[in-house]
Amino acid sequence: MNKKAQIAKYVISDFISASIVWILFNLLRYHEIASYLGYSSLKSYLLSDVVFEGQLLVPFFWLILHSLSGYYNKPFGKSRIAEFFTTFITVLIGVTSLFFIMILNDLPRSFQIYYELYFSLLALQFLLTYIPRLIVTQIGLSKIRNREWSQNVLIIGAGSKAQRIADSLYDLGYTISGFIPEDDEELVCVDENRIAGTLNELSEIVISRQIHEIVVAIESPENEKQVNILYSLYRYALPIKVLADKSTMLNKVKIKTILGAPLINVSDNNFSEVEKNIKFVLDKVFSFLVLVLLSPLFLYLGWRVKRGSPGPVFFSQERIGYMGKPFMMYKFRTMYQDSEQEGPLLASENDSRITPFGRLLRKYRLDEIPQFWNVLKGDMSLVGPRPERKYYIDQIVKKAPYYYLLHNVRPGITSWGMVKYGYAGNVDEMVERLEYDMLYYENMSLVLDLTILIYTVKTVVTGKGI
Repeated sequence: MNKKAQIAKYVISDFISASIVWILFNLLRYHEIASYLGYSSLKSYLLSDVVFEGQLLVPFFWLILHSLSGYYNKPFGKSRIAEFFTTFITVLIGVTSLFFIMILNDLPRSFQIYYELYFSLLALQFLLTYIPRLIVTQIGLSKIRNREWSQNVLIIGAGSKAQRIADSLYDLGYTISGFIPEDDEELVCVDENRIAGTLNELSEIVISRQIHEIVVAIESPENEKQVNILYSLYRYALPIKVLADKSTMLNKVKIKTILGAPLINVSDNNFSEVEKNIKFVLDKVFSFLVLVLLSPLFLYLGWRVKRGSPGPVFFSQERIGYMGKPFMMYKFRTMYQDSEQEGPLLASENDSRITPFGRLLRKYRLDEIPQFWNVLKGDMSLVGPRPERKYYIDQIVKKAPYYYLLHNVRPGITSWGMVKYGYAGNVDEMVERLEYDMLYYENMSLVLDLTILIYTVKTVVTGKGI
């Protein structure tokens, strides 16, 4: 299953559809309006600036709008009902926008023609967009049913529940790569030859068998045992699913997506696809503007850092980010050079390693400003859980294994934990602050992001950092 190739099919389909719709719409528009605007022939009208420029630009407008809608985010496993409504809502917004931007300036012989043009464009755009999409989706579903395309699934469990789920997934086109019994579990239904290994060998199994998804189907009635197994799986940055039944009572897990098995995706975050895309675009635009407009401030702060103590202006450190991938995070240096010669050590309020100007930077959170570069690169977001070093993550997950859930979202320059709790001086405090980050994770929305940004501005202005 080639994700990029499938996305390309939808993109090409939408582009061609938009181009055809614009031509057809302008043929209708010519007969209703253009002849009254002084165009002597259809050719002269189609070659006019308003039509010709639209023919070049309008298809790209639709691609941008469809991208923002989240339609291209997940090219496989699309619901045809969801596809219908997503397409209709996007087309409704796009046609309304185009109508007011490009068509309302026309001068028809009667007001009624506006309605005819609007609903004609809406119908054309929807039908010529939705039908090719449906064809691409149906071909994909057919290839899955015929097992030309498949995803490798590893099932945790080896009882009757595991076998029942395996049968359902196989019928849906998945490849069952093996079963892993829970500790001391009897092999009730699963053949011994299909056992992939033990839970202790999971890391090697995921890599060697190229696993795409993990399904938890243990027989144990103990919810705590199921939760502990689930939390141990988040480190693999794969979709994790459980059976949707009455025993599914998972603290710290946001129930969102139900598949045909029926299975619940417990590793997905609460953002809709359109919210994810809007957040991503806003992150990039805002970060670019900050880096450009505040460049004089960067130069001044860099000069003060350099003047305050020997050493580099910027401090870089490896942190663990989205999907558990490491990246280099940048800050203005606030400590004396070589402050961690004896190993990783968190800063405290009266830390002697912090320089006088560094204390001022930390108080107003100005040391974090270079992270807008991390946001522009795509390593971070404006709002999200603060990224930690692997050294501390390994200690946190021993006390709070659900920390791995936070890797499902991009880390942020600011977070609910930072504005409500602040800096943490030890692992216990990091676990306490984690509760705020989990609260954010369970209730993610653009409105909550805006709220956190407002609180962050308040924190910067009042100087509540250390």
